[in-house]
Amino acid sequence: MFPRPIQTMSPAFQRSYKIALPIMLVLWLLPLLGVALTSLRPSGDLAAGNYFGIPSRIAFENYADVFRNSPIAQYLLNSFRITIPTVIGAVGLSCLTGYALAVYKFRLSLVVFFMFVAGNFVPFQILMVPVRDLTVNMGLYNTVTGLALFHIAFQTGFCTLFMRNFIKALPRELIEAARVEGVNEWQIFWHIVLPLVRPAIAALSVLVFTFIWNDYFWAMVLTTGADTQPITAGLNSLNGQWVAAWHLVSAGSILAAMPPVLMFFLMQRHFIAGLTLGAVK
Repeated sequence: MFPRPIQTMSPAFQRSYKIALPIMLVLWLLPLLGVALTSLRPSGDLAAGNYFGIPSRIAFENYADVFRNSPIAQYLLNSFRITIPTVIGAVGLSCLTGYALAVYKFRLSLVVFFMFVAGNFVPFQILMVPVRDLTVNMGLYNTVTGLALFHIAFQTGFCTLFMRNFIKALPRELIEAARVEGVNEWQIFWHIVLPLVRPAIAALSVLVFTFIWNDYFWAMVLTTGADTQPITAGLNSLNGQWVAAWHLVSAGSILAAMPPVLMFFLMQRHFIAGLTLGAVK
């Protein structure tokens, strides 16, 4: 069921693995390295057709030009204004719904849980027109609030599935003992359940932050201007009307990729603990 450890393989296989691993790593990182190198090329290199060669000089000023010549700072701010409320809202709601579905037994619990899970299998493209019409009718089209509310609604299904499984794995005796002692349900949830699933909350927060920050589809469907578009949609504006400023687009792409990377490294310990929570007893 599980792959065999490399140490148990034959010496020839181990040697092949050690050779193939760095090659695959380089191939996987090659696009990112290409974007990073392009972000440091002067515009003259690109105009002369030097796309893949050594840059004539390292143009760190590209990163300053991105901020001077485009509203990228506003795009980054919009991404934070969309992503942070979404993470708080989706994770907070999923903790409540996950607790209810994991602890309480009622007749329609499986139906409610199925509805949360089923929403994750609906293709985005099917929802594009009705969601756009809904936001227009509610006056939320082309607003940060509308995009954040949509992400909270759509991500809560996956987050509920995630949190429900973690909470359900907790010892039932802890909750029953607290009830015998007269502790109310809110206190059980806040003082007993949440501290025990804190690693899972951290892992889920990292995942949702990455999902929402990197969203491009809904950013293009539900927003249209620099005042509301996140960085993923705003990168398109870095191209000129007649000339593609790929050095600026690449610099903006590197800047756009930094927050999720920093988020992962800052939360790495909690992220790994959350993913492995309950793996061993």
